[in-house]
Amino acid sequence: MKDRKQRIAIDMDEVVADFNSKHLRVFNHDYNENLTLNDLMGTRLRVLRPHLQNEIFAYLDDPAFFRDLDVMKDSQQVIKELSEQYEVFITTAAMEVPASFTAKYEWLKEHFGFINEMNFVFCGDKSIIRADYLIDDNTRHFQGFAGQGILFTSPHNINESGYVRVNNWLEVRNYFLS
Repeated sequence: MKDRKQRIAIDMDEVVADFNSKHLRVFNHDYNENLTLNDLMGTRLRVLRPHLQNEIFAYLDDPAFFRDLDVMKDSQQVIKELSEQYEVFITTAAMEVPASFTAKYEWLKEHFGFINEMNFVFCGDKSIIRADYLIDDNTRHFQGFAGQGILFTSPHNINESGYVRVNNWLEVRNYFLS
């Protein structure tokens, strides 16, 4: 039996794609607010402004919303390096926002075209992912996941504990390649 490379599954939003910055930018513009990432520490926008929850979720129904997200600093270079020693998959719970499929696919092709598109996984429940590691900002995706969950720091998860945590892509590099 041929040895297989270990697999790393990597979430998209808030891990390789900067979802929060755009979400805040459009919200602040539309509601004349000045919320920052610091305002989201330990919470989410929909919790800060519960009276606008429907409007906040409605942004995600725009099929183009996910198309122009910024790339997380250092993610491209580190993932290229990881892909030399590991089998890398981008795993996004896109079933939560079906309108995002095309935009997310096009975004991945543009910014992570060095990853085989067959390694782009659009799913709902990430416990189906057969990987050795899952890098994600949402701890619920570690439930039922058979491998090692690695929590990627995001404002909403800053108070979570009990998980292996990385704060940025240089720490991901150190975790896997040092």
